[in-house]
Amino acid sequence: MPAPKGNKFWEARSSYGRTKAFEAPETLWESCIEYFNWVHENPLEKSIVYQGQVNESQVETIMRAMTIDGLCTFLDIDVKTWSNYRQADGYEEYFQVVSKVESIIRTQKFEGAAAGLLNPNIIARDLGLRDATTNEHTGPNGSALPTPSYTFVGVAADRENKDEV
Repeated sequence: MPAPKGNKFWEARSSYGRTKAFEAPETLWESCIEYFNWVHENPLEKSIVYQGQVNESQVETIMRAMTIDGLCTFLDIDVKTWSNYRQADGYEEYFQVVSKVESIIRTQKFEGAAAGLLNPNIIARDLGLRDATTNEHTGPNGSALPTPSYTFVGVAADRENKDEV
């Protein structure tokens, strides 16, 4: 059954729109610190493999990488909400907290990969790091380089000698 025409139910609402997940930047920061502590206190576990046999009684702890997705899951917010905290109007006071947290997460991943505690290839890809090489296809004055021509010396002569023998 639809609402009656001319109703004023919307006036009964005390606020408009959705409330912020974190009422103040300080509460967001405190919750992020809880995530950092949780990551540190809950490393990943890996069974040790010796001569092809998995020994489940021996477990090795491995560093858990911090991620924005993991943080958002921990905070029970959407990644879009995190993005809004970084750049949307009305959230300017959260920018410092968000940029500091992102810097901490980036540093933790980079240092973990540099120390061999995290997979360097995966972390480099995640952080947008890459080895760049450029191949110059122009000469020093900007003109195109000549196409190299190859000549095979001695191939025809060898074929002629084989036929005679």
